[in-house]
Amino acid sequence: MEVFKPNWPAPKNVFAFFTTRTGGVSSDPWSANNLSFNVGDKLESVQTNWELLSKKISLPSLPQLLEQIHGVDIVKAECNGSKKIGDGSYSDRAGIVCAITTADCLPVLICNTQGSLVASVHVGWRGLSAGIISNLIKNLKVPAKDLIVYLGPAISQKNFEVGPEVREIFLRKCINIGIRKKINSCFLKIYKNKIDRNNKWKADLYNLAKIYFNEHGIFDIYGGDLCTYKDSERFYSYRRDGITGRMASLIWFS
Repeated sequence: MEVFKPNWPAPKNVFAFFTTRTGGVSSDPWSANNLSFNVGDKLESVQTNWELLSKKISLPSLPQLLEQIHGVDIVKAECNGSKKIGDGSYSDRAGIVCAITTADCLPVLICNTQGSLVASVHVGWRGLSAGIISNLIKNLKVPAKDLIVYLGPAISQKNFEVGPEVREIFLRKCINIGIRKKINSCFLKIYKNKIDRNNKWKADLYNLAKIYFNEHGIFDIYGGDLCTYKDSERFYSYRRDGITGRMASLIWFS
């Protein structure tokens, strides 16, 4: 089973991991290390994958799993095995694991410089445009200068085609002219030929997230250089495969 750690200056007592699709026991089309119970895979396979992952990275508790709905709700993580509705969780208690699952959407891991607060957030374009970053900051209740952010594997702009309504939603919800210009620069018009009238755009999910973090005074941001769509050997991609598995992004502190 392959996992990797974020390359960021987190305190030594903060533990963070991203899984890949390699390892595990799931069969096609979820092969092989699917960690989502909500994509049609066999329950027994997903449970086994979680057990294998728990042993590999020495999870201190049951992870806080979420019923992710592409919204903005951030919940406080617990370790009682219950599933909560939301697209992010946080914890200020040692040994509590915050976890999300993704397959193209952006997984974001956050900690503070003191090593006493962690969070994991599922960031798709819907949640991002609706204000999930703002809601996250409100829930964490710490100075922005104390936060460190890592952007995990997500779909790159080159492979993320969206309709004009997606771009309009982002622009319409932003009043600040300077921020609007930055957001607009994250969308590239698609021209398939000189006379093409295709009204499609390619969105830069990584840089959109950075803009919203920067707007809240958070600049200590790392990662953002992988593509789930391109790397079919390591990552699941919903855009590429349709029916497929999900990777997990996990964080806790001791």
